[in-house]
Amino acid sequence: KQWFNAEYGKFQTFQHYFKQINLRMSAFPQIKSTHSLVAKHVTKEKWDKLSGITTKTSGFTLAKAIACAVEFDNQHCGIYAGDWDSYKDFADVFDPIIQEYHGISADAKHTSDMDFSKITGNVNPNAPVHSTRIRVGRSIDGFGLSPGITKEQRLGVEKLFSSACKKFPEDLAGEYYPLTGMDEKVRQQLVDDHFLFMSGDRNLTVAGMERDWPEGRGIFHNKEKTFLVWVNEEDQLRIISMQKGGDVLGVFKRLARGISAVGDSVKAECGKDFCLDEKYGYVHSCPTNLGTGMRASVHIDLPGWTKEGVDKLKARCEELALQPRGTRGESGGQTGHTYDISNKH
Repeated sequence: KQWFNAEYGKFQTFQHYFKQINLRMSAFPQIKSTHSLVAKHVTKEKWDKLSGITTKTSGFTLAKAIACAVEFDNQHCGIYAGDWDSYKDFADVFDPIIQEYHGISADAKHTSDMDFSKITGNVNPNAPVHSTRIRVGRSIDGFGLSPGITKEQRLGVEKLFSSACKKFPEDLAGEYYPLTGMDEKVRQQLVDDHFLFMSGDRNLTVAGMERDWPEGRGIFHNKEKTFLVWVNEEDQLRIISMQKGGDVLGVFKRLARGISAVGDSVKAECGKDFCLDEKYGYVHSCPTNLGTGMRASVHIDLPGWTKEGVDKLKARCEELALQPRGTRGESGGQTGHTYDISNKH
């Protein structure tokens, strides 16, 4: 009785208490992605210790975090965070995965430098580059991340951004287009511009990121269509700078200014900053994006590598710490000899 009273005192209701007990007793899952980082680092011992924990911000669990590694057999990492709490509450799992994936030590500290004046080079103007794109992810403190965010929190993020974006400086100013109730002409134009993100990605669905679709989601772009923000896709905010050609410096300058504009406008609106972890940098739903959260890419013609084969291209990119993808995105496949080449981390 004494133990029960002490244990029950941690919970608000009998129902909550027995829910927690059932979670703790849940069976160790069969992880189909046997070669994933999840399979390596989610041991039965860690599962027994952590599987009963529910995060405070969005009620996320370890079972939800590793759902993709359990459901699919093709995951390399296989884990997502449902909120900033996830990285802390499930640190016994996340820490070794993050350290192994990013190649950092246990005592590493995040550093970031967005000073574009330090960039001295640029893409060779004779290179067959169609376009350049640099993006980062950002998350507003106090709200869940996409795999765990509640419906109310998701709508709150959208409301915050749709108001904050009205304060952007002139060259970044534009319009926010919510997916809910979107006019067909607007939708078709966004499709034609290759701006619109879609539902149906199996990974995002299993990870919990497509709940309540399309509510609380939308796209912002400036008048020139060189500065975009995706709201509540894989991350709360995906801030994107892009343009035709290979002017990486120009794209990066705009991105740096855009990140500051979004952060300042959001803080003026609600007093909250972006989630910034001293150790791991800017917080994202996928631990592979931790740090700056930056992915810089070009669409470039590589007919010679097309003849050699995709496997040889991947091997060469690996040597350079780069990642080749099809121009339709991470899971959209490849057509022709134009590739999306980006940094790996």
